[in-house]
Amino acid sequence: MESRKLRKEKIGVVISNKMEKSVVVEVERKVKHPKYGKFVKKSSSFMAHDEKGECSEGDKVRIAETRPLSKNKCWRLVEIIEKVK
Repeated sequence: MESRKLRKEKIGVVISNKMEKSVVVEVERKVKHPKYGKFVKKSSSFMAHDEKGECSEGDKVRIAETRPLSKNKCWRLVEIIEKVK
């Protein structure tokens, strides 16, 4: 039996859920500036597959890498960590 390789996982905040079965998740990270040494916030946005459409804007979610599902979508929703209030 062949084992699957580990998939990348990221934690971020849903910034858009206007599509059917898709959400846009923004992931923030802190990067040290090469010259000045100050930590700067950088963000990337990923389109993720949300099969049930249960996410709303502001939710904190965990996404995992998967095969390409469309032109821009190669992540899937694993779990909702925290619902927005």
